[in-house]
Amino acid sequence: MISVKKFVFNSFQENTYIVWENELKDAIIIDPGCSNQSEENIIVNFISENELKINSIVNTHLHLDHYFGNYFLKNKYDCKIFYSKTDEFLFPIMFEQAKIYGVTFNQTPLADEYLENIPFLKIGENIIQFIHTPGHTPGEYSIYFEKEKILFSGDVLFREGIGRTDIWQSNYQDLLISIKHKLFNLPNDVVVLPGHEESTTILHEKENNPFL
Repeated sequence: MISVKKFVFNSFQENTYIVWENELKDAIIIDPGCSNQSEENIIVNFISENELKINSIVNTHLHLDHYFGNYFLKNKYDCKIFYSKTDEFLFPIMFEQAKIYGVTFNQTPLADEYLENIPFLKIGENIIQFIHTPGHTPGEYSIYFEKEKILFSGDVLFREGIGRTDIWQSNYQDLLISIKHKLFNLPNDVVVLPGHEESTTILHEKENNPFL
């Protein structure tokens, strides 16, 4: 069995998730958005209190709000980083974004391995699958726990919403294809944990999402 903890971090109100296997305490961090010392302390204290062993960071995509915490957490836990090579063109944009929004952004640690090169990861005996879901960014991946029926959708699919497609090589048609032909092929009772706002299910979005 796995457990999931959500944190809402930074000025973009981004959802950071820790997922761990209950017995072995193996854990991954999805889209670490902690952007200041207070937020860093919150996630570190949670990890310590629950005796979790962080083995990797996975970024669904490389927008600033989903990446703030990579440098700090990589150094804190000596863990591996996984993201899509296709999204690396966004690194220079991160620094420009930081200037525009008046936030501090230090360094961009590179991936230990690209999601394009690995079929899956594991925490304990739980298999983590990666579904390429471009549209919001060219290299975005959704993260799927098939056994647990949990999907981390990044900024692709929200509760009754979809990701923006007016920025940095985003593409509206690609996004619709990702959702309708990939995510909507998952079971209806899959719980969707997005990069912002509240959770939903595949069935709810099929029936209620006004964009789809």
